[in-house]
Amino acid sequence: MKIKSIKVATSAIIIAVSLFVAGSVSAQTEKSDKTKMTAAKKDERPSPPKTTAATVGDLSITINYSQPGVKGRKIFGELVPFGKIWRTGANEATTVEVSRDCKVGGSFLKAGKYALFTIPGADEWTIIFNSVPDQWGAYKYDESKDALRFKVKPQQTKELTERLDFTIASDKTGNGTVTLKWENTSVTWEMR
Repeated sequence: MKIKSIKVATSAIIIAVSLFVAGSVSAQTEKSDKTKMTAAKKDERPSPPKTTAATVGDLSITINYSQPGVKGRKIFGELVPFGKIWRTGANEATTVEVSRDCKVGGSFLKAGKYALFTIPGADEWTIIFNSVPDQWGAYKYDESKDALRFKVKPQQTKELTERLDFTIASDKTGNGTVTLKWENTSVTWEMR
């Protein structure tokens, strides 16, 4: 009788372990599928993701952002208010990653990944590199986490830039610039 109940108990344990393992594998597969689906769905967003990357001298710069469209709207001063913190894109906060310590906007920035925020203005913008790169929008933006802030002058452009766009340019001396364009506004700063 004892041997039979040990066999039954052992069978029950084997079944329970098998169900647990099968459930874990199923959950991991489901999580993996959700991750793939999330990445695929990012491309279907109204503001699709984009990466701009370049090397300036020996400095690698990578900017990850979402590209909102103008869609006939007035952007700066209306959709994006002057004098208020902006995620500088759409969806997740825009990030800038630099491969080494560098000079940005006249000040030094340590190697790493940063959230890029701005405070747009009609005559002056504040560019902000925040030490918390993984944020959704600017909802939890914390000024005390800013690694660097500097001011630049916006330029008006004749041609309309429908989708937010970043470019990185380099000259022969190893100096670089980052330019943000959207609507009829262009903002540029140095990175080297």
